[in-house]
Amino acid sequence: MEDTRPIFEAVAAAQARGEAVALATIIAAHGSAPRHTGSKLLLRADGTTLGTVGGGLLEARVVAVAREALRDGQPRTETYVLNDIGRGDPGVCGGTVTVFIEPITAPPTLVIIGGGHVGKALAELAKWMEFRVVLTDDRPEYCSPEYAAGMDEYIVCAPAELPKRLNIQPETVIAAVTRGLPVDLHLIPALLATPAAYIGLIGSRRRWALTVKALADEHGVTREQLARIHAPIGLELEAETPKEIAISIMAEIIMVRHGGTGQPMRWLGEADEAQGAAGA
Repeated sequence: MEDTRPIFEAVAAAQARGEAVALATIIAAHGSAPRHTGSKLLLRADGTTLGTVGGGLLEARVVAVAREALRDGQPRTETYVLNDIGRGDPGVCGGTVTVFIEPITAPPTLVIIGGGHVGKALAELAKWMEFRVVLTDDRPEYCSPEYAAGMDEYIVCAPAELPKRLNIQPETVIAAVTRGLPVDLHLIPALLATPAAYIGLIGSRRRWALTVKALADEHGVTREQLARIHAPIGLELEAETPKEIAISIMAEIIMVRHGGTGQPMRWLGEADEAQGAAGA
């Protein structure tokens, strides 16, 4: 049997980078086939591969299906008959190969802009929730393993420069817990140019109102564009401490990612029945 450790190591490395991959495994091989059951091929997001399920046209077709799996996140089982190329088969070995192709999604990445009290609490909570966490700040003392241990990546740079330093993907969620309006005026246009799934900005309603006006007057940002921004960030929990605010922020992120409503989950059935009986 072949050594599959390089493939599993590559999967682990992709997870650490926050990248999805697709893994193709031969789950059945009958008759004459180029590779045996258990043979694997890994397709990375950049199109490169590792391992093989047989090469040639068979492998080209498996890679094409793996690309589709990466796009839609759905696993597939494909069977290939290797008899007659003229009839459209991907080979002439005479056997049959069944391949299971599964996308392996990366853990969600949370980018925290601002490593102050709230940023640190948010980073620690998100790691506990098994997010991949990128902490960034323009102050080195607020962006290091010594300050906030165990994060996946630390980026010291000006907030508005972050999109140039980090590959922000459509699955990325961003929490900007920044220091004030001057930072936000340069940061928000840069974030709006990314495909991030969620962009939240900390601050009061007054701060956000002033930010909206300044962005429109000085940068020409439209209200339609600003509708992507969740500001003030988080659900209304009357949170005060950094840890409470972090919970509020993560609650909204989870709600947006999973399509929740943020409404209380208490069951009012008994109250409804009592009200109906009283009105009868």
